Amino acid sequence: MDGRVKPGHDGGEGGGRAKSILARALLALTVLLPLLAFTTPARADLKLCNRMSYVVEAAIGIDEKAATATRGWFRLDPATCRVVLQGTLTADRILLHARALSLYGASPLAENGNDQLCVAPDNFVVAAARQCRTGQTPAAFTQVTPSKTDDGTLIAYLAESAEYDDEQARLAGIQRLLGIAGYDASPIDGVDGPKTQAALAAFLKSRGLSSDVVSQPSFFATMVDAVQTPSPVGLTWCNDTPHKVMAAVGTDDGRTVVSRGWYRIDAGKCLHPDITGQPKKVYSFAEAVDDENRTIKVKNKPLNWGGLVQLCTRENKFETSEQGDCPSRGFVATGFTSVDITRGGKTLRFALP
Repeated sequence: MDGRVKPGHDGGEGGGRAKSILARALLALTVLLPLLAFTTPARADLKLCNRMSYVVEAAIGIDEKAATATRGWFRLDPATCRVVLQGTLTADRILLHARALSLYGASPLAENGNDQLCVAPDNFVVAAARQCRTGQTPAAFTQVTPSKTDDGTLIAYLAESAEYDDEQARLAGIQRLLGIAGYDASPIDGVDGPKTQAALAAFLKSRGLSSDVVSQPSFFATMVDAVQTPSPVGLTWCNDTPHKVMAAVGTDDGRTVVSRGWYRIDAGKCLHPDITGQPKKVYSFAEAVDDENRTIKVKNKPLNWGGLVQLCTRENKFETSEQGDCPSRGFVATGFTSVDITRGGKTLRFALP
């Protein structure tokens, strides 16, 4: 590592040590990637590269001769690239839509594209993408202008405001997943340091993994799987229903109570909400919803899991540190249940009554 330290990070002495777990992993990848580049034949392909701190799924749109087609989903880990179209492109316009995995909670990616094109929940190809059929939904696509490399490959980058390079994106992606898994590696800034190293070492130890796994291409898949299984630390939600569950979390550090949502938990999956620091109290609320995000009812009663602690929520993505007079600020008072995580991990399982 080059020892970069951003204000507020856990830099300090040892922040740039070349023998850290992350530094060794990045060195291994730095050696591997050029070898792969030399063994791959040159093609005029379209490639997407992820310089974000999120594992994302991308879809592309192609405008050609007054027809529009879409195709997805292409999974992209931080600091990785993937060919999404092979051969010479003759398209009039190339469009892009990306979504972060649901484990990150409410989508952190802006959906402000000018073209509404059709996508499907799973892998798909839609030939006429401006008229959605059953099972398809419109999504906001943004026109992109890929850059061209010396071998003719077209590359479009997925980036966020932090403007990470590949190394920083990978580190930030690991930090973000460590936080969701219950290990404090904040702030998420793509800079190595003792705090991040300690969080990663604790994560690897808790999962019985060696440090070598960090340098493997499958490491993000390993972390994603870990985030979606019960954890020995923090709070875990597990959805044992056949429905999608949307959940919200509240934290009380003794001074401020913050409520935040929504986190999507697919049927049969588990999820850790990102709880940083050491809050004195943690609260949880969750409800089952259908494909239109309408609350599921069982025997005319909403299928939800909460309690008596009133915290503010609203229908869309939210985070608020003010819990008084919710309606006047466009929120509703929702009953959360208190969760004790002071003695280790706590798993809440959502099941049908």
